[in-house]
Order: sequence, then C-alpha cells, then structure tokens
Amino acid sequence: MTDQLYLADSTVGEFEATVERSLDDRVVLDRTHFYPTGGGQPTDTGALHVVDAGGDGAAGADGNGGAADGDDAVGAELAVTDVEKTDTVYHHLDGAAPPEGARVRGVLDWDRRHAHMRYHTAQHLLSAVLLDDFDARTVGNQLYADRARLDAEHPRFSETDLADVEARMNALVDDALPVRHYTMDREVAEAELDTERTRIDLLPSSITELRIVEIGGARSPPGNASGEGTDPRAGDVDDPFDRTACAGTHVGNTDAVGEVTVEGRTTQGGEKERVEFTLADT
Repeated sequence: MTDQLYLADSTVGEFEATVERSLDDRVVLDRTHFYPTGGGQPTDTGALHVVDAGGDGAAGADGNGGAADGDDAVGAELAVTDVEKTDTVYHHLDGAAPPEGARVRGVLDWDRRHAHMRYHTAQHLLSAVLLDDFDARTVGNQLYADRARLDAEHPRFSETDLADVEARMNALVDDALPVRHYTMDREVAEAELDTERTRIDLLPSSITELRIVEIGGARSPPGNASGEGTDPRAGDVDDPFDRTACAGTHVGNTDAVGEVTVEGRTTQGGEKERVEFTLADT
C-alpha cells in the first residue's frame, strides 16, 4: 500500500520512492506526494526520474512487456499524466514503466499543485460562508488550476448575495487565518463534531480514520508546528471558522489564497445553485 505523504505535508514538491509494481504504463510506488484525483480536486501531474534500476536490473516480476529493462531505464524522465487511487495509488506514465525495485525521484508540477491548494482552501471558505449566512449546505464541488465551482442547496442567490459572499471571503483572506489538519477516529468525530458542517456523512463508511482540516481558531494539536497531531481537543480552544473532514491539499494560511472574485451563479435544478469563482494570480 502506497504511503500517501501529501496527507501529512502538502508543501513537498520532490521526493524519492521505490517502484513496487510495474504495469505497462503504470507504476505503484512505496510512497508518493502525487495527489490522486478525488474530492473535486484534480490529479497532480509532473515527472518520475529513474535514478537507480534497483535489484539486478531485471524487468518487473509481473513480466509485463511494457516495463523498461534494467539499466536501460536509468536516467529516463517519464511524465506523470494521471494519478488514481483504487486499491492503492497508480501513477500513469507517458512511456514504458521502469522495473520493479527501481528508485525514482518524483517531481510535481508545482504551479498546478499550488493552484489546487489555493482553490481548495478557498472552496472551504466559500462552503463555510454559504452555510453560515444562507444555511446552504455544499453538495458538490470541482476545482481546476484557474477556476472552481461549488454546488449548494439553495433556491437562488441574488447579485447582492454574491457580492456579500465575495466581500466576506476576501475579508477572511485578509485575516490571514491559519489552516491546519489532524487525524481523528471516525466514531469520536461523529460523537463530538458537527457532522453536518464537517460533512462526515458524505464519506464512505469504510473510512474509519478522518483527516480534519481547520481554518482559524486557537486550537494547536500536539505534533509539530504545522499543526499535525491526533487529539483535536488539546490546548486552549476557540472554535475555528471552519472544520471539515477532507483529504485534499491546502495552503497553510488564508493569505496565500489571494483575492477572490465570485464570477456568477447558475441554477442546477432541485433548489440547487452553482457558484463559480476565480482567484487572482499571486
């Protein structure tokens, strides 16, 4: 099972890993910082650089003809075109996969990743503002590197509503609120947290340990300075502005989001509204 390093630290753009499975134009690594498509956030892209053939340089144990042979793979740069998570994390490559046991250096397209981090954090702000001010619950979202949209349970937002939402989001950006995360047992979270706000009910029942993302507040979970930890109740606690169960990547402070522009809204039917927004270049 691939160790998903981005869950602990989403600020890392390069890493080394070992190829555990070689499957034609796909590989499974023992560890990765590449984010797989999910939760409305697109896949990371980038490249894998083969730095060592590993073992005796033989082709993969599965005997897949698409795997590059041994030392011939060393020095290769393979574009990572897609990353998907099913039973584990699969990295899709533009070219033949390096052999099992090979050591690779992963390099993320950092501009793309950082854009997703900014938009995902902004989406959390928007979800919280709509819930607070309109009792409008988020029911879907989709992020891109240059725009994002959010679907909310609400009959109709007026132009004045959208202007007010934009102003409040930009005030939260200017407030430079810290963004942090910690893990929490699902049963404990369901008993102690607001499940509607954290959107725990939208997660598959198979997920028993939750990654909780908070924006604002004075909570400082044990662990390190970035806020990693396992007990959300540690320290002096002020309620955060937002608290959500989320496995996506985010910036460490709302000031990194940049200026928000709410571009408009469209009706999706069934008293559901779609709000679209963009972020200024930073």
